[in-house]
Amino acid sequence: MELMLDTANLKKITEAVDYYPISGLTTNPTIFKAEGKIDFFAHAREIRRILGRERTFHIQVISTDCQGILKEAEAIRRNVDEDVYIKTPVSKEGLKAIGIMAREGFNVTATAIYTTIQGELAMLAGAKYLALYYNRMLNLDTDADKVFKQTADAIAASGKDCKIVGASFKSIMQLTNAIADGAQALTVPPELLETAFANPSIDLAISNFRKDWSTVYGDKTLCDL
Repeated sequence: MELMLDTANLKKITEAVDYYPISGLTTNPTIFKAEGKIDFFAHAREIRRILGRERTFHIQVISTDCQGILKEAEAIRRNVDEDVYIKTPVSKEGLKAIGIMAREGFNVTATAIYTTIQGELAMLAGAKYLALYYNRMLNLDTDADKVFKQTADAIAASGKDCKIVGASFKSIMQLTNAIADGAQALTVPPELLETAFANPSIDLAISNFRKDWSTVYGDKTLCDL
């Protein structure tokens, strides 16, 4: 199980890696747009510095034709590092590029996946991660759980080194559903992670434990005993 961040905000990344068991980070053009007009590659290198090389880093291409995608993949690798995963939407041109990049030793994350067949084709082409859009599927009246499960079954049957990274989440329930459906990784906005602890029962339990301790030991902590 891998937990990734879905953001390009340096402050949020720094805080999240300090608090959460983060395995990687995903970005896309919309996420970078939120940061304003920045020096793209300088910003990406700073993200890598914060993440370290032990975490995966996924950067999405902009071009829609195969040759453009390949040129951008080279630029990403040249300006950031060779470990970066090239996020590529699974269109016909994108699928062709995924196959070429996989053969040339690039790390590839297939993205914008809404259907089982997209995921299966990207897996066969050599993508190492398949980014399935959970909430966006629901908005299109697509059975997201079914697509996740079918894709997970296809990966298991193929024996390929490929993982589902669930993306596009709007609730904690969607996260847990994706895990139950077979996703090996999730990419989550920091704001959504915070809601995992927005539960009055958690605060009440902690408060009650503290009160029970105080009735016996007062203000002392375990370190004071």
